[in-house]
Amino acid sequence: MAQIYLRPRAYQAISFDLDDTLYDNAPMIRAAEASLLQFLHQNYSETRRWQRDDWIKLKTRLIHNQPELGHDTTAARLIMLEQGLLMLGYSREHAKSGAMAGLNCFLHKRSDFTVPRPVVNLLRDLSAKYPLIGITNGNVDADKIGLGDVLDFVLHPGAGTRMKPYPDMFYHACRRLNIPLHSLLHVGDSHASDVMGARMAGCQSAWLNPSFGRDKPHRFGQLLPHVEIQDIHELQELIG
Repeated sequence: MAQIYLRPRAYQAISFDLDDTLYDNAPMIRAAEASLLQFLHQNYSETRRWQRDDWIKLKTRLIHNQPELGHDTTAARLIMLEQGLLMLGYSREHAKSGAMAGLNCFLHKRSDFTVPRPVVNLLRDLSAKYPLIGITNGNVDADKIGLGDVLDFVLHPGAGTRMKPYPDMFYHACRRLNIPLHSLLHVGDSHASDVMGARMAGCQSAWLNPSFGRDKPHRFGQLLPHVEIQDIHELQELIG
């Protein structure tokens, strides 16, 4: 049942986080990571010397040295792959081509699923009343997972646009929708990025707690959401 903490104002559009809000993202990422490692091991045999943790350590070091990569998951993975292949002894030409091929392998598998039909139906119902958009820190392809017909557009970080909780994508969304910030209701599962991001940008926040497919709720952070829901389908009654 929805719990209201702050009196909501009238809203003119609804934005959704994607990963772990509209579907369980963890299995998709595990499958994509496994597919990438298989590709590397089959085509670049020297990568068998590295474990998953070695790639993670390299990525962490790259982001530490180039903080802007922390706001672009696709660019960070591409550079991680290229630098890793170079460190394993491959030529720059092979490292560049291998990194791009590896990235494409990951991205294909990362979006190789369909959002559950009940969720798509919910969004379709809501889209008859409000413009719906996506605001995600990830790099899933919304069209490939079945959201292209129900979301007007999806915003991703990168190319100078910072991840939530920075306000960049909320500002971009409201300018594109031509609505004031307080007229956007943002729905997401992460208190740190979705609730804090929406609240600090001046938007309204609906916190999905726990995340999609989870049982254990998260604890509150510094700012209250306007409303807390335990199941994404509670939006139907809340917004109805």
